[in-house]
Amino acid sequence: MTKFSSAYETASESPAGALIWQLGSRDESAGEFAPSNSSSARSTVSLNSSKPDASVLKKLPSGLDGRNAPELRLSYHLSKIPANGVLFQVSILNAYKSVPQMAVFSNSELSGIIQIAGVAGTGSEYKFRKTYELYIPKEQLQVGDNELKLKAVHSLYASSAEEQYLWWTWDDLKLLSLDSPITEPIHGSYVLTGTMVTNKQFYFDTGATTHLPYIMKWLGVAYSGNIMRTGGASDVKFSRSDLENYYKALKDYNMQAVALYLYTGDIKLNADGSLPESAKKKLTEYFQKYGSYFQYYEVDNEPGLFNRSKAVNLAIAEWLNKEGKQIAPHLQTVAPGWTYWPKYKEDSCEKSQRGGVRQCGDPDGWERDPAQRLEMEKATDLTNGHSYGDSYIAKNGGSFTENLKTFNGSNDGLPKKMLVTEFGTSDTHLDDYHYGAKERTSAAFDRIMRAHIGYADMFVQHAAFFYNYSLFQFKNVSLKNHDPAKTEVYYTKENEDSRVSIMRRLSLAYATHGAPLSYRLLNKSALADKLVYVRAVDTSKLTPLPGTKATSNKVLVNLVNFEDTPQTVSVKVTLPKKTAYEGERFGNGDTYEEARRYVTGLNAGPDLTFTETLAPGEAVQYILQPSSVVQDEAPRDLTATAARGTSVQLNWLEAPGSGYDVLRSEGTGGELKTIAKGVGGTSYIDRALKEGELYSYAVRVTGTALLSDKAQITATGLVPLDRTGWQASDNINQSPKKLSYMIDGDPSTRWDTGANMTSGETIQIDMKFSHMIEAVQLETSRSPYDYPRRYAIYVSEDAVNWELAADGRGKKDVDMYPFPQRKARYVKIVQTGAGGNFWSIHELQIYSRE
Repeated sequence: MTKFSSAYETASESPAGALIWQLGSRDESAGEFAPSNSSSARSTVSLNSSKPDASVLKKLPSGLDGRNAPELRLSYHLSKIPANGVLFQVSILNAYKSVPQMAVFSNSELSGIIQIAGVAGTGSEYKFRKTYELYIPKEQLQVGDNELKLKAVHSLYASSAEEQYLWWTWDDLKLLSLDSPITEPIHGSYVLTGTMVTNKQFYFDTGATTHLPYIMKWLGVAYSGNIMRTGGASDVKFSRSDLENYYKALKDYNMQAVALYLYTGDIKLNADGSLPESAKKKLTEYFQKYGSYFQYYEVDNEPGLFNRSKAVNLAIAEWLNKEGKQIAPHLQTVAPGWTYWPKYKEDSCEKSQRGGVRQCGDPDGWERDPAQRLEMEKATDLTNGHSYGDSYIAKNGGSFTENLKTFNGSNDGLPKKMLVTEFGTSDTHLDDYHYGAKERTSAAFDRIMRAHIGYADMFVQHAAFFYNYSLFQFKNVSLKNHDPAKTEVYYTKENEDSRVSIMRRLSLAYATHGAPLSYRLLNKSALADKLVYVRAVDTSKLTPLPGTKATSNKVLVNLVNFEDTPQTVSVKVTLPKKTAYEGERFGNGDTYEEARRYVTGLNAGPDLTFTETLAPGEAVQYILQPSSVVQDEAPRDLTATAARGTSVQLNWLEAPGSGYDVLRSEGTGGELKTIAKGVGGTSYIDRALKEGELYSYAVRVTGTALLSDKAQITATGLVPLDRTGWQASDNINQSPKKLSYMIDGDPSTRWDTGANMTSGETIQIDMKFSHMIEAVQLETSRSPYDYPRRYAIYVSEDAVNWELAADGRGKKDVDMYPFPQRKARYVKIVQTGAGGNFWSIHELQIYSRE
């Protein structure tokens, strides 16, 4: 391995091209240009040669400034249109830390928006220089006079107050006529992005696997070789219960993975500094089972904050480079997820202390020391660095600025490929008030993701379902028994844009990959100088992924509105084949099923017209393939549950098609008959059934014959109440978190007494509203011997006056405790027996006929 070996390149090199014009020399100086705020700098310049002389260059500004010199128009002549389009290159010497945006228009049509990373204003003594590239298709060019307009534009959420912070200085600018078709419509930088989908923060279980495809498609990262974080920590029990199927789903959707598995907090190295056999065994078994599924492995997670050893990290890197790469030759190693934590006395990591030594890492503070980090960087293929809010630009401890310290600055991008395994914002992060954003939490997430587009190569949002960092609603949600089509957007604040909306917009604009498809705006005049971006690609041209050899056959058509007003776009795209296409369309929506629609009958000749009116900031994606290759599939995982009014709620997983038929039979041997046709979603309620009657159900895609597996249920009007807002308490002083486990919808978690059960142990439920109730369920199937030996159930309207509803002896296989109907807001269950086991409750339900 070389000193700084590069990451696996999933994108091809830019093809060669003939020079159309070049402004300035690549000499790390803007001295040949006029200062951007000087009177000699022009906003419009005509180029009459491929390399204009010094007199012309002195008319050009040294960069753009959002307040004083926000725009530059360059006119030039083409005797013929380059058959393969052109490539615009701009080398940036310096830029402000605000992540200024350079909108590029070719003949008034938006070619792209370059996100520029910079360290000016951070106090960093190191510079960041980078060359950005932008593909301009031939359809945006014309014979004769052409105009390329460069403009500093403020972000979607900021006001004009941001303009004074939008500036950069360039070294040179080039426009090249491409000699051959480009394999990627490069948009500033080639970047990959994704998130992490786990159940209850840590578990790669069946619930996580089921939700994974839905999340990847909704975010717009599926099929393009983007990246997700995986692992299943070795110290977390049951964390990998469905990991192999999870990895297979990533492969099916042409996604890469960065894995983190080995817990490093308890590793004691051998005398020679190597890993002990126990750690080697864990890694070997993990790599043998999953090594062909992931492309990257992260050495450790936040070693300073979690008080981890540098020597252990280096030993892991050594194992990965020797043994790991023998098992998985395609593997690329990733430095730890740096948080750049200082010494204990500077900022203690109190929760991570072990023994009597007070330190943040071993040696203390090693994660903040560039020289010690460099040891780790020399042993790995990619660098890393976690960032939240605007921490990435902190002079000390920022992932961007600290990387520059490690490598003594930058000549053209970071010296080493960067895979950021955690970035994001919490609900408390706000955009810098100087930028004038009204939606400051939204603006903070938008800015940090745009920053990573500007300086990183791959970056993973943390995480899809994770407390107040979340993309999607996580409260009272267990993915195991949750319908993925009902997944909801998590809003940080009322009347502010969501992280999902922002991530979709930026992913569709910058992280959708494949060979570019030709397109032509049909309402070009209406969109003149508007920030409306079109990106259409054929993913079948992507190189198979390392390890999995995954590929894709999808056509992706993205329409993205960066304006703060609605915009209608009508575009004719030339698809790969003259045939009928079908697939999925994703747009705005607070739930998955609101955002998704299946579309059919799109007849390409091979041109196909797409017309959308996009809301401010909205991004729409079509995921298409020829109808001839779409195979019939039966819907999977049909479930039937009792619903209010002696009804049955049916849910199933989606299959290709625009609608579903629902079939039902009565009794044990009845014939299935269609009761609903063309159901638009993946759920259906069958109403007004017979109490006590057995029903069987099946579902199929409309127009096909393949039936789902059957689901059977006996109809009843007695159904569990909605537990939203319920509050649990006990007389055992268990933590609120542990109390929540009995009403969290996840049967793998539990409340328990923490000791052998004794008489008098009590739990109490406040349902917040009164209901007519007649049964309590204490689900203990995962702890079958932890049932109450005796019980008494009391109900109350005021939590003061209690009425006994039921009592008796508990039984091992009985979890339902019925009683005559009572009106109550509060329910109290008292364990009145004794036994040699904990009293445990995995899920508590209260039943009603309301």
